[in-house]
Amino acid sequence: MRHGTAKAMLPIRPLGGTLNPDFHPGFFRMPDSTFFLLRLNDHIVYLNRIKATLEQEDTFCGTDYHLCKLGKWLYGDGPAQADGIGSAMRAEFDGLFAPHKAFHEASSIALEAQKNGDDASRHAAVTRMHVLSNQLVSILLKMDSLARA
Repeated sequence: MRHGTAKAMLPIRPLGGTLNPDFHPGFFRMPDSTFFLLRLNDHIVYLNRIKATLEQEDTFCGTDYHLCKLGKWLYGDGPAQADGIGSAMRAEFDGLFAPHKAFHEASSIALEAQKNGDDASRHAAVTRMHVLSNQLVSILLKMDSLARA
């Protein structure tokens, strides 16, 4: 191979799961500075829609944890993207699964409790939602920090 005639095949960081045709298949583009903050925003939007429904300002009834925007990323391109950045990123990524699933379960319980007029259960579920949301936010912010390192 002559010098300068081939492009280097180096692993690079992910962006939205789209493949960079200038690099070896299977590698992802570097994330821009907002990639993980967008995942965080996906979660906050979902949380706010649940809260609006509980305050009777919306009729959103939630989704399965696989089907929200964050869940689609977690169960879609996310694992490959986390692996592309490194083991510390993958460890943080793997830490999203349990609180994400539990968050959806708590939001479903809150909505059901509201429908049944069970204020105590609704309050407990909303509190649990916020605790889990804080965990998710912390992990996503750590992932953003790792991606920028």
